[in-house]
This record gives sequence, structure tokens and C-alpha cells, in this order.
Amino acid sequence: MEQLDTMRVFLRVAELGSFVRASESLGLPRATVSDAVQQLENRLGTRLLHRTTRRVQLTQDGQLFLERSRDLLADFDELGALFQQQQAAVSGRLRVDMSSGIARNMVLPRLPDFLAAHPGLQLELSSTDRRVDLVREGFDCVVRVGEVRDASLICRPLGRFELVNCASPAYLAAHGTPQTPDDLASHRLVHYLPQLGGKPDGFEYLDAAGQRCFVAVAGQLVVNSADAYLAACLAGLGIIQLPRMAVAAALAAGQLCEVLPPWQAAPMPVSLLYANRRHQPRRVQLFMNWLDEVIRPHLLPAMGQ
Repeated sequence: MEQLDTMRVFLRVAELGSFVRASESLGLPRATVSDAVQQLENRLGTRLLHRTTRRVQLTQDGQLFLERSRDLLADFDELGALFQQQQAAVSGRLRVDMSSGIARNMVLPRLPDFLAAHPGLQLELSSTDRRVDLVREGFDCVVRVGEVRDASLICRPLGRFELVNCASPAYLAAHGTPQTPDDLASHRLVHYLPQLGGKPDGFEYLDAAGQRCFVAVAGQLVVNSADAYLAACLAGLGIIQLPRMAVAAALAAGQLCEVLPPWQAAPMPVSLLYANRRHQPRRVQLFMNWLDEVIRPHLLPAMGQ
């Protein structure tokens, strides 16, 4: 059996969790399917599947090989399409990551049209505040908010989020409305940390010279989720600093009020990151270009643009 065929057999066993169901799906004898996976494990020198009498489970190496084999097979199928007369269609799996706010407010509303135009694509969309490991976790690209410090990745700047300071009417009624950063001594923030246990920076703003300044402000609550951050502010637990896009509806509805408008934090860069590969699959190029078109109009221009 050819290596690509063996890889396809392994993929089907892993997806169905059963040698019997995989053999029925592929129309092959069970012994052929079992031998193919055994040969693959021998060739790789590692166990890919834990086999019991009741079910089949991926090992850690098996999970890694599964992700890579999916991409390789999709790339091979796409390469073959280059030599067919009708090559417009793209197919295969895409795995991307972005913040829940970008997914909810920008990407998901436009996604039905994109997927309808490319029915051969399968999209895995991760929305988390955790910074995923793009290479190790098998992501094709990620949309990242904040500074990019990983020089091993290719960075396409999309723009910057304008940040706004907000508090609920109930909080302001109880604590007053600050007029300058000095007034924050009698106020409190809801603190946001991607990983709990660190020390919050406090209230950030740009001074007249454009320099970033921080004011230490008390706060009883620290969260590590953007959704919880906004919900805490709506509940009257303190002042927050979020992208204007994320609070626009709440501001318009009077659920939140803007405070200290002359003292805004520095806009946050938004970037599209992907691995440094000589040839990106066409499906990845297509999706990244679409993401650029969808997200960029909502942002301030990137630095230098």
C-alpha cells in the first residue's frame, strides 16, 4: 500500500475510532486496515493508537501525526487540482484562532457567504484569550491582538484597536465620575490578566508627548477573559479599558458610559500571524486574504500606514 493510502487509512481509523468501522467505510478487509496502521507505526518508530477491545484512542504522537497528515493530504489533493482543467475550487481543513470579540463581531457574521462560496473547505475556529502555539497546535493562521514577540512567525499588520475607558452608570453613581487620572485614587478597576497570578499594570494612558503612562488603581476583581471583563463592568464592579468596537453597543444603549476620554490607552495592534513556510496552501492564502478584507475596515491604520 502506498504511503499516502496508508495515511488515509490511519486518518479514517482515527476519525471513526474503530478498525471495524474504518474497514467498512473504506471497503477494505479489517486485516488490511490493521496491517496498514501497523506498518505506518513501524515506519515512524512510534505508537499512534492505543488499542483496547472496546475502542481505539490516539496517543500523543498519534494526535500530532493526525493533524499533520490531514494538512499533507489536503495539500496533495490541492496540488493535483492545479493540473486539472477546472481548478477554481479549494478544499481541505483550515484551523485558525482569534479572540472571541473579533470572531463574534467581525468574522462570524460574514462567514456564511465565504463558506458558501467554498463548500470544499472545513473550518476549525478557535476563540480563546489564551495565546495558542501556532506551530505546535497545528494552526494555519491566528489573529492576534497586542504586541507580537515571536520572530519565528510571519506577521501581517492589519491595524489597531482604539481603546476606550468605560464604567457603568451604577458604578459612577456610587463612586463619582473621574475627571483626571489623579482622581483614580478613589476609584477601582476591573483588572484583566491573560494568566492569573501576575501583577496588573493599572490604568494606562498616553500623556501629551505620546508616552505610555500607568496609574496603580485598586480593584477587587481580576479576570482572564474578555467576556468576563466586560460583564464585570456592566455589573458595576469597576472601570475597564476595552476596544471601542467591543463596547459600542453597550455605550449606545446607555449600559456603559465613557470616562476620561482625553486619557486613552495606546491603540492595540492587530496582526495576522502564520508560520514561515515557503509555499502556503492556496486555501490558507485565500482565507487570510479574506480575513484581511473583513477585519481591516474596523481598525485604525497600522503604525507606518
